[in-house]
Amino acid sequence: MRSPMNHAMEKKLILVGAGPGDPELITLRGIRAIREAHVILYDALANAQLLDYAQPDALKIFVGKRRKKAAYSQQEIHRLILHYTAHFGTVVRLKGGDPFVFGRGYEEMDFARSQGIPVEIVPGISSAIALPALQKIPLTLRGMAESFWVATATVADGSLSADLMLAARSTATVIILMGLHKIPEITSLYRLLGKGNLPVGVIENGSLPGERLITGTMDTIADQIAISAIQPPALIIAGPVVTLHASWNEVREPQIQTA
Repeated sequence: MRSPMNHAMEKKLILVGAGPGDPELITLRGIRAIREAHVILYDALANAQLLDYAQPDALKIFVGKRRKKAAYSQQEIHRLILHYTAHFGTVVRLKGGDPFVFGRGYEEMDFARSQGIPVEIVPGISSAIALPALQKIPLTLRGMAESFWVATATVADGSLSADLMLAARSTATVIILMGLHKIPEITSLYRLLGKGNLPVGVIENGSLPGERLITGTMDTIADQIAISAIQPPALIIAGPVVTLHASWNEVREPQIQTA
């Protein structure tokens, strides 16, 4: 185990985006940060294989969620950042996707700066963009989709996001993160707007060997998710662009594709 830092060592926090899951989808700069870290605080969605880049004596501490239970609260993570930067030097906060896309990265940066801790940001490839692309589904396409929204399904009080309600009214492609448990409410919203036939896809374990894709419509997707036992992490993509996937056929029943 690494000894606590001497006073000559630099202390800093590096927020690193680990990408969507595949350990090869991290930036070179992200790998370099992991290699120089004295301590790594990593989340559940950050592929554990990335820890192999760390120095042998670096501390590796899991701070994510397992079985819906957080290993540490956000306030406790802040205290870990303060402790380990003070006593060990460079701390990498390794987060799935990009730290600033529903990753609470700004909160941790703001806390560290309030304590006089220098902060570096290493952006990551967001699953919101990468996973549809890996399935060869474009988010925008001339004549079909002029823009896209990225939304979380749930806000802090547990209710459906008001922004999602706005997005559903648009003609944009809508990417919904952390929305699987809200699928009955999401599909009900679209049906109330007269969009029961809107194409929708769900990507489970995107970019990983066990990746699966389900396609259907807002009228059918909830039943298909139940039948196929799709589990988090999963990404929902709603919009006509889903029909561009190679498996799409408007007259067929929704199917499962395994990557």
